[in-house]
Amino acid sequence: MSVTTDWRQAAYIAGQAADARVNVELETEGTTLNIGPQHPATHGTLRIVVRLDGEQVVWAEPVMGYMHRGYEKLTEVRTYPQITTLINRIDWLGHFANEVPFILAAEKLMGVEAPPRAQWIRTIFFEMARISNVALFLGDMGVQLGAITPVFYAFRDREHVLNLMEAATGGRFHPNYDRIGGLKEDLPKGWVDECKGVMKRMRGFCDELDDLLLGNEIFQARTRGIGVIPKAVGLSYGVSGSNIRASGVDWDLRRDSESPLAWKSCDWKVWTHPDGDSFARYWVRLQETREATKIVDQLLDSLPAGPIMAKVPRIIKVPAGEAWEHTENPLGEMGYYVVSQGGLGPIRVKIRSASFNNISITPWLLRGVYVPDVITILASLYFILGDIDR
Repeated sequence: MSVTTDWRQAAYIAGQAADARVNVELETEGTTLNIGPQHPATHGTLRIVVRLDGEQVVWAEPVMGYMHRGYEKLTEVRTYPQITTLINRIDWLGHFANEVPFILAAEKLMGVEAPPRAQWIRTIFFEMARISNVALFLGDMGVQLGAITPVFYAFRDREHVLNLMEAATGGRFHPNYDRIGGLKEDLPKGWVDECKGVMKRMRGFCDELDDLLLGNEIFQARTRGIGVIPKAVGLSYGVSGSNIRASGVDWDLRRDSESPLAWKSCDWKVWTHPDGDSFARYWVRLQETREATKIVDQLLDSLPAGPIMAKVPRIIKVPAGEAWEHTENPLGEMGYYVVSQGGLGPIRVKIRSASFNNISITPWLLRGVYVPDVITILASLYFILGDIDR
């Protein structure tokens, strides 16, 4: 190689190095990115405003209220029996589970307790609502990462659960089955045996998802160590349900509250995971779905005979007073604070929905992550917009 060539090569390298130093010193403006409010990754009309430095999130802010329905105010102009039609639609995938804490609060004010058979059936349908709800999460989480097949499996098997609910309640998606003092009607003939077959099928569905996603190296790479919620931070934001159990908090209202429902008559396990990441949240929900099918089987085997309604007036008039009831709903803790002045309907109702608190952690949780991980984290938190904009 000639001296001239060496000189030119050295000059070229020096020039490139100088350009690199200038590029490092130059400040670039950040980018503001709107995710939603109409976007598949936001699971509804949620808007996430993120400020980016390159592809990294500097800060994020959830903007809620695009779908606000005013449930709390609407309850003030409804009678108690009419309110179950409204609250079915808060977490629309949890349907029946939404009815239970409100009915329990009204029963507490009236001093009424549903018969044992009604409490057993309430618990069965509560867990079936959990199964049909979380089954969609288990499938849809794959879609957010590019895996289409799992959600087809979820819709396929969830239909069998909804068929059972429709057969017993007349309502496929919004049962409106609960009544103050009990239930609308008893289970149809042959329902119990068919339900056992569907629970077995749903356990098979969980096994399929275990193989398809949990063991997949791409799924693990996209979820392990992503969106970690430390235990103390999650508790400070009021995160509940599977999201907080995935951070190692052993807390479940089915076990840890004085509920009149039949959970304590069953042998089941509260699952937790120490990692607190997106993978842990998926893993915990998968185990809880299996556990829910076991709870239903045990309740079917021990279903007591007897009436399904307590003795209550034909026209429900709740005595004056205040009551709070909360339950472990599919998305987390859901509670109703009901204030009565002795009329046909409540004067005030405050709804503590799980999704509102679970999404409140996003400004802290999304800081410092990359744009593709925003989608994964939002999916793993699993929220329903009706449960936020209630």
